[in-house]
Amino acid sequence: MKLAVILPLVLAALVGAARAEEGDDIREASKAEAETFNARMYAGPPGSKAYACFVRRYDAEHLARHPKQKVASMKLLVSAEYDNEDKQLHNSFRLGFRYRHRSGDFRSGGSCSQVVFTKDGNEIRLGCGIDCEGGSIGVALAKDDKSAIVRLERIRVWQNDKPDSEAEESLMAGVDDGIFRLDRTDNSECAPLATDRKELAALRHK
Repeated sequence: MKLAVILPLVLAALVGAARAEEGDDIREASKAEAETFNARMYAGPPGSKAYACFVRRYDAEHLARHPKQKVASMKLLVSAEYDNEDKQLHNSFRLGFRYRHRSGDFRSGGSCSQVVFTKDGNEIRLGCGIDCEGGSIGVALAKDDKSAIVRLERIRVWQNDKPDSEAEESLMAGVDDGIFRLDRTDNSECAPLATDRKELAALRHK
């Protein structure tokens, strides 16, 4: 799916999430803004292929302060790949998490575009949508680039070990699951989110 098709879908998907932050206006990032953001996300120019991994495991103290939080741990893998056909760098994401009171590993994923939320001082975020109206997430970076801020309202998720049609459901933001701060870590931490052997090898490569 090309950028010209993806971008309107992503922007439309983000409208619902933006409503939670009244007054937000969203626009597509310029080429210069996108390149600067990509360099921050991937700790340097991404080249033809790049990854960034962010992880958070919530301890008992944090969960005690947030009794309504459903998520106990979360991993975010953001990737960029240069398309030789359209000469564009395409971003995507994969999200893995575990619930606090349920067993099993859950995932989600989709395509991303850089967008600007003007209310937040022209903050650049990745606006990422899940196919077939599966919801969206916004991914921003902390000022020191050492953490990712993930915002969501509702996203379609599935369990790793079951066919999508049987396990498909949604993670709803609720009271304490709308914003997550995940810490940047070695890409090998996101190896469980790899979709093929080449990607797994790339993530494990030091």
